Amino acid sequence: MGSKMTENVKNQIINCLRKNKDIFAWTPQDLEEIDPGVITHHLNLDPSAKPVKQKKRHFGPEKDKIIQGEVNKLLSAEHIKEIQFPE
Repeated sequence: MGSKMTENVKNQIINCLRKNKDIFAWTPQDLEEIDPGVITHHLNLDPSAKPVKQKKRHFGPEKDKIIQGEVNKLLSAEHIKEIQFPE
C-alpha cells in the first residue's frame, strides 16, 4: 500500500482482496493447474552484453532461513530454476 494512500482507498483494496481471495495463488501448489507458458517470464538479453555480478545481500540468519525456505518451495514446485553464470 502506498504511504500517501487514503484510509478509504486502503480499506477498499483490502475489502476487494478479501472478497476475491479465492482467485489468488497463495502457494506454489496453487499454480500447478496453470499452463507454465502463461506465467513464465523470459528476459530478452543481448547475447553480446557482459553479465554484471551484483553484490550479495546479507539479511541475517533468521531472514536467510526464511528466504531459503521460500526458494526451496519454488524450486520443488518447478516455478523457478537455478542457473549458472560464468564468473
